[in-house]
Amino acid sequence: MLWCALVLPDLALQVFTRGRSDAGPLAILGPRPQLRVVAADPAAVACGVEPGISRASALALAPQLHLRERAPALESAALAEIATWAGRFTSSISLDPPDTLLLEIQASLRLFGGLAPLCASIGESLGELGFAGQLAVAPTPLAARWLARCSPGSLIDAEARLAAALASLPITVVADGCGGAVTTENLDLLAGIGIHCLADVQRLPRSGLARRHARAVTTQLDRAYAIVPDPRPWFVPPERYVAHLPLPAPTDQVDTLVFGVRRLLAGLSGWLDARQAGLERFTLVLEYERHRQGSESREEPREIVLGALSRDMTRCQMLAREHLTRGPLPAPVDALRLEADAPRLLTPPRTDLFDGDDGQQGDPGLLLATLRARLGHAAVQCLTAHPDHRPERAWRWAEPIPGDRAGPHAPPDLPSSPRPLWLLPTPRPMARPPAESLLAGPERIEAGWWDGPGADVSRDYFVARSHDNCLVWIFQERQPPHGWFVHGYFS
Repeated sequence: MLWCALVLPDLALQVFTRGRSDAGPLAILGPRPQLRVVAADPAAVACGVEPGISRASALALAPQLHLRERAPALESAALAEIATWAGRFTSSISLDPPDTLLLEIQASLRLFGGLAPLCASIGESLGELGFAGQLAVAPTPLAARWLARCSPGSLIDAEARLAAALASLPITVVADGCGGAVTTENLDLLAGIGIHCLADVQRLPRSGLARRHARAVTTQLDRAYAIVPDPRPWFVPPERYVAHLPLPAPTDQVDTLVFGVRRLLAGLSGWLDARQAGLERFTLVLEYERHRQGSESREEPREIVLGALSRDMTRCQMLAREHLTRGPLPAPVDALRLEADAPRLLTPPRTDLFDGDDGQQGDPGLLLATLRARLGHAAVQCLTAHPDHRPERAWRWAEPIPGDRAGPHAPPDLPSSPRPLWLLPTPRPMARPPAESLLAGPERIEAGWWDGPGADVSRDYFVARSHDNCLVWIFQERQPPHGWFVHGYFS
């Protein structure tokens, strides 16, 4: 087995910074009542804000500093979101809280062209998600975690090289990933006898460590050096995708919101890639800022229809922007949430030998989705034939159906006689035409008596030429006073 460890040492900070595009100073505060800084971004560090100082001291150094309290729930959700995204690289994923993700990548090497290209792809895609981490590869998960923490970028693909790679790591690393089994007393014991690195521990007699209650240290080393098994629980990705992105500060700027949407879509892309599936729609939820102390934040879900089964994130982002720019927002947005379900298997597009045009010009589904996002769902409809002999009732408004979802149902039978392209909303009275202007007809239409009084028609239709040489569709009422009317114009 070959393990890739992805460590995010600044996860407490990145859950807030991934949703912003500016470089304003930001610091994260620890739990109450101390409220001391536990993490700070480079802009805050440049102002003198460092971990360990109090909230008042941080504001004194940088009055423009944005402060957020640490959110362990957001960190856990972010780690699960990254694990869901990592399904595009491998299906064997394990969470190693609080800030580490373990990927078993042996079976993925050939697909991605080798170890180095795979690791480069993981790092690049992680940046699109809005996170930055440290990566290392080793034959055991614990060794990979230690190398990612102390020697990021190490790529150890054979057990024969493992001992040399771990030899120079500091002894304090054995407390990482042990769940508290290695105590401070154990580390003080080793430091007191001059032990500074893992190679020094390996030379010590194990019985002596056991007598001094330091057996946990040797247990950790055995797991790291592949002497004993180190089984890991596998992460199971959710069937329904939900990702939450808090913004550093409430905003109503569309560009800032689109930047946050792009971060969420990167995670959605990994979830879909792992399933080789696509979506027809997803929901973007805007969480508005609270206006009063203690009041609940308002949410506005916006369903974004893609117009076709797709996992093209450029398409998703463009349609999300159209929804956000349709009108002014009622209040500044405090957080974004993306929800998606019902993925469907997406068949790869077919190509021929010369990659020629397959006869499809453009993307009608994308055009339809863009118009609806810009104008509103109800503003975009289409016409369809309706089985009724009365011309003014022979059509209906219908829901547009993308071409790839159109069923095999045949359209209603159309009349064999000619019909005009332009039908007037209401027939217009006219004088009796001369007989020589009548080119075709009559076509008798009698229908509608079953709809009640006033709904029935009894007419004789003709194709005629008007005085300005236009082809018109006219009729004569069969009931007195037998008036003549223009009902449409031919193109």
